[in-house]
Amino acid sequence: MAFESLSEKLNNVFRNLSRKGKLTEDDVKAALKEVKMALLEADVNFKVVKQFVSSIQERAVGSEVMNGLNPAQQVIKIVNEEMISLMGSETTELSFEPGQAITVIMMCGLQGSGKTTTASKLAGKVMKKGKRPLLAALDVYRPGAIRQLEVNGEKVGVPVFSVEGSKDPVSIAQQAIEYAKKNNRNVVFLDTAGRLQIDEEMMEELENIKKAVTVHTTLLVVDAMTGQEAVNVAKTFDEKVGVDGVILSKMDGDTRGGAALSVKAVTGKPILYVGMGEKLEDLEQFYPDRMASRILGMGDILTLIEKAQETVTKEDEAKSRDMAEKMKKGRFDFEDYLESMRQMRKMGGLGSILGMMPGMGISKDELEGAIDEKKLARMEAIVLSMTPEERANPKLLTPQRKYRIAKGSGNDIAEVNRFIKQFKQMQDLMKKMPGMARGRRGNPFGGLGGLGGFGRRGGNPFGGFRR
Repeated sequence: MAFESLSEKLNNVFRNLSRKGKLTEDDVKAALKEVKMALLEADVNFKVVKQFVSSIQERAVGSEVMNGLNPAQQVIKIVNEEMISLMGSETTELSFEPGQAITVIMMCGLQGSGKTTTASKLAGKVMKKGKRPLLAALDVYRPGAIRQLEVNGEKVGVPVFSVEGSKDPVSIAQQAIEYAKKNNRNVVFLDTAGRLQIDEEMMEELENIKKAVTVHTTLLVVDAMTGQEAVNVAKTFDEKVGVDGVILSKMDGDTRGGAALSVKAVTGKPILYVGMGEKLEDLEQFYPDRMASRILGMGDILTLIEKAQETVTKEDEAKSRDMAEKMKKGRFDFEDYLESMRQMRKMGGLGSILGMMPGMGISKDELEGAIDEKKLARMEAIVLSMTPEERANPKLLTPQRKYRIAKGSGNDIAEVNRFIKQFKQMQDLMKKMPGMARGRRGNPFGGLGGLGGFGRRGGNPFGGFRR
């Protein structure tokens, strides 16, 4: 996940500051030197880092902060505010033409940036807002590009316009808009061709499209994993073609996060969305304040709630309420466990959920050690190898049945025994602590957090598969 290394380093700096009762100017300067190094290692533009640190120092060494009741917290507050300012302060929304007028959005970017997939993700989001989008396939060079768009369009329920045999993107764009007018489509996404690197031919093609049709918004998709190169690409595209906003793809990968912290400051163009996974629903609106909160280890509860509202159906909510009642009475069974795993997967998995939780303070290594998706899959295999009767009534699990389950799930009998034992311990714990089962207000899982196995100090009821 993005920013893990940066978050860890910044949290260490703030932890050291918090240990000091009173801060001196030297303390602040020493801490900011570490902040500067952490940002540079995260591949943030060096000019941006210099200005960022300078702004913090100017505010932090004032007498109000130095002599305050909790100077360390005030420094953290300043860092948070400056980071929000760095990324744009306000959230930028896509704008649409009024009434039934067609809005044309041109998607551009280098080959491999995730542009075609992002176009489909965005079209799906727009459709949920009541728009009637159309995807237009203008990449006539890359083998499989049109087919990829058609497959993704089908997944999100958005039609795709293409012209078989045509090698003229400008003509296809014009025909797509005419098609949209005749077929009651009010948002057209032009999925243009990319290149392995910026060249004059590609830029000229984009310019010709903009001359031939009215493009209301030009969105550039850049690969966050390329760090500063993503910022350079954004700057060049803006200078040559004109860009209205940026979408950062692959933010869930092993990226240092420098692009997110540099794009707005270097180009002046806002980040509209970030891609947080391969699934077509894994496209999040970019909120500078929430991103700053994640970077500083404060979590992102609002995005978590919104994600739950988008993915959890009324049927899921009803099931969660039933599970919560069962948990209170200690009647939570293996069938309910399967349902809880299904709901968490819809939310992006337990790792994704925990990444948005405030105050977890879990490093990347600890998180990977505590949340092993392979372990969870093996536990799920154990439950799936049980009969419906066995899932509902664990007392039926005789040694012979356990051997059958172990063989069916590809696990050792000791692992099956350990898992069943820990499941029973969890049930007993729920009976004694009914408050755990109710969960927090707005929790779509009815307090199922403990089921994912992220207990850090041995309290993990499902962490039984030892390495």
